[in-house]
Amino acid sequence: MSTPHAFASAGRVLTGAALLSAVLVLSACKGGGGDAQAKAADEAQPPVPVETEQVTRRSVAASWVGTAALEVPRGADVVAKTSGIALDVLVEEGDQVRAGQPLVRLDPDRARLAVLQSRATMGKLDNSYKRAQQLVGQQMISANDLDQIKFDLDTARAQHEMAQLELSYTTVTAPISGVISQRMIRTGNFVQINTPIFSIVDNARIEATLNVPERELRVLKRGQPVRLSVDALPGETFEGVVERVAPVVESRSGTFRVVCAFEGDEALRPGMFGRIRIDYDQRADALVIPRSALLEDGDETAVFTVRDGKAVRVPVTLGYVDGALIEVRDGLEEGDAVVTAGKVALREGSAVQVVGADAPAVAADASAAPAADADQDDAP
Repeated sequence: MSTPHAFASAGRVLTGAALLSAVLVLSACKGGGGDAQAKAADEAQPPVPVETEQVTRRSVAASWVGTAALEVPRGADVVAKTSGIALDVLVEEGDQVRAGQPLVRLDPDRARLAVLQSRATMGKLDNSYKRAQQLVGQQMISANDLDQIKFDLDTARAQHEMAQLELSYTTVTAPISGVISQRMIRTGNFVQINTPIFSIVDNARIEATLNVPERELRVLKRGQPVRLSVDALPGETFEGVVERVAPVVESRSGTFRVVCAFEGDEALRPGMFGRIRIDYDQRADALVIPRSALLEDGDETAVFTVRDGKAVRVPVTLGYVDGALIEVRDGLEEGDAVVTAGKVALREGSAVQVVGADAPAVAADASAAPAADADQDDAP
């Protein structure tokens, strides 16, 4: 009676073991199929459209860029040295003048009369002195009297010269060469002594003063080339040099002054606001890429390159920045294709499709393989 029961128990054990083995086999098969499906899914993803540019060689310059207002190093306010009515204003704003050129003529009548009066006084004293010289020889006057007459004559001569100088002041002249930047009087105005009546700026030379951070003190030197551009003159660039570099740093701002000089140009005007670039170093044959190719994620500087239709992340070491380009000192070679647009959707190994300027070459490479396969199929 016990034998059938034992056989039944053994059968149940064998059945459970068989079921467990089947479950394990099915699980193993399912796991292997999942990996294959994931891999197949990755391969089935459509290529990511990207734009690329090749790594090229060119000269790059290390530079510092700042902004400043243009100013003239030389300027003068013209003042009247005597008073009087302005009879004739000879220049207008914007006129080019030379040093010593007449600008305005004041009423000279009062000064002319003073010259005539001093001349008459001087002539009278000159005659008195000549007679006194004869009389002192005859001992008719003393030597002290002769000295007094001589003193009076010298004083009259000085007063006459002063009157002539006052007369010359009625013609106001330019103290420096330049351009009339401001006129403060009109014909018929009464001009007071020491009153500014014109402003002149010497536009033969234009300067711009920059306040540069102290970290640039070692690299900015006198004589370095400078390029200037102003918003009022789009597309134009003006060449200049670093004229002066301050030897000290201002403690409050942590900056030092750099004065850049430019040759005078009719287009440049004092007061314009300009962007100034100072080139302090240059590399003649540097590898460069567009700055748009740089990846902005993570602490490591890298780019995506395209190799065999796949995206490859490449760490790079950078150098000088020159406008829209940046120097690459390590990590890339000339001719490498770096992704400049579409890199946000990429990851290591992503399939890519190059569009844009570089697309024809890639498309030609892609179409060459099917053509070759077709030739092989047609071959006997």
